Amino acid sequence: MIIARVTGLVVATQKNQRLHGQKLFMVEPLNLQDDSSSKAAPKLMPTGKTIVALDTVGCGQGQVVLIVQGSSGRMTDTTKDLPADAVIVGIVDTASMAGNTVYATP
Repeated sequence: MIIARVTGLVVATQKNQRLHGQKLFMVEPLNLQDDSSSKAAPKLMPTGKTIVALDTVGCGQGQVVLIVQGSSGRMTDTTKDLPADAVIVGIVDTASMAGNTVYATP
């Protein structure tokens, strides 16, 4: 699984028939930045990369989500037999590491 932020919506009027009615989002994977030389808590930072992911949970712009890729993306009831490589499978409420909160829903 990958933690990512929803950065945009994809509209494709011409697409595979099996994708009709499916919502597509642009998501940016996030990395954990842990500067052990400072006393600052680790935090999630953007990577500058973009992935198009199919939404199965009803997420929205700016939310932090969990995505899966490859064959795992086709294992949900919604995506079975769909031509999808990346799928949003969860909305993150909080994430922590070593007792530090690295993300909390605003």
